[in-house]
Amino acid sequence: MRNISEHLRTHVLECMDFERELPDEELRELIVREMTHLENIERLSIKDRLYLEQRVFNSLRKLDILQELLEDDTVTEIMVNGPRNVYFEKNGSFHKSPHEFASEEKLQDVIQQIVGRHNRVVNMSSPIVDTRLEDGSRVNVVLFPISIDGSAISIRKFSKTALDMDTLVEVGTVTREVAEFLKNLVTCRYNLFISGGTSSGKTTFLNALSGYIPKEERIITIEDSAELRLQGVKNIVRLETRSKNTEGVKAITARELIHTALRMRPDRIIVGECRGEEALDMLQAMNTGHDGSLSTGHANSTQDMLNRLETMVLMGMDLPLQAVRQQIASGIDVVIHLERGSDKKRRVVEISEVLGVKNGVIRLHKLYEYENGLKKRGELQKKEKLYNREE
Repeated sequence: MRNISEHLRTHVLECMDFERELPDEELRELIVREMTHLENIERLSIKDRLYLEQRVFNSLRKLDILQELLEDDTVTEIMVNGPRNVYFEKNGSFHKSPHEFASEEKLQDVIQQIVGRHNRVVNMSSPIVDTRLEDGSRVNVVLFPISIDGSAISIRKFSKTALDMDTLVEVGTVTREVAEFLKNLVTCRYNLFISGGTSSGKTTFLNALSGYIPKEERIITIEDSAELRLQGVKNIVRLETRSKNTEGVKAITARELIHTALRMRPDRIIVGECRGEEALDMLQAMNTGHDGSLSTGHANSTQDMLNRLETMVLMGMDLPLQAVRQQIASGIDVVIHLERGSDKKRRVVEISEVLGVKNGVIRLHKLYEYENGLKKRGELQKKEKLYNREE
């Protein structure tokens, strides 16, 4: 089938008029017409012919062999390790696609289609880029020869419908008791930080938490690649960073966007993911009246997340370590840690309250911990915001 597909694609390209934009419908008609000229085409079933038509159309107008995987709602991740090796995750298991890109050049054509849609640039001068698809799915690209065996693409697909907290309770990510506890924290404007490893469900959980934000509040979101889908929020401004390019376009950093957000009269600021020196600006915002802010970060535990935040802050400014720890302890109220278990399920495994600094160390007070289920370990100590809400 692959040889027939390449043969048909070549015939179609030879017949195309590149001096004008060919509408999709005309392209499909051309593919069908050229298909009838192929040898032994009558041996193919109607199903195979339709598949062949769609595959050639995808290679010319969409994202080639990736399009079928992108349209499959049961596929959650797609990994391209060079033109000959395409893998995908489906129902928690990894599979190798039977399809390949025709060449490294064709793979790079698809990459340029992806990054060009959101004004990103990837080339030999800048061979690594993060971007997104139109549906918000997260994309990372590394070009050959930095990726030695051919250009690499990693796509984290988003479900078409954002999961709310009720759904996360149903699938076992969190218990009903903890969901109600977190609802109180969000509505009472506690600053929450969500930590976890890769693919642990941090963004999904943040989206679900946003369903508890009062509808009348004004929200500013800041992301490297826009993927948040806040639930029920109407007064929202979504800001996205931008990389500089060789044409002289200036980079827009997360730090700049946080400074801008502070001038936009936000009730809450949500930083999609803290990765670097913008952590200092986020903490300063949390410490200067912007309670109820939310963010996420990569870490292996709640303690590891605090350690990583220290490093991020020091990347942006040379401050005494004790001052950094004081900023973290004053800015963040509660850390929620998620993990993806060996059973492929994503769940909350720890919720800890940040109680300040004692003897030079940030104090964590464990509230919930996963041990054959999410168990309560302690009571919330900082209840001032709860009392203020009741008043």
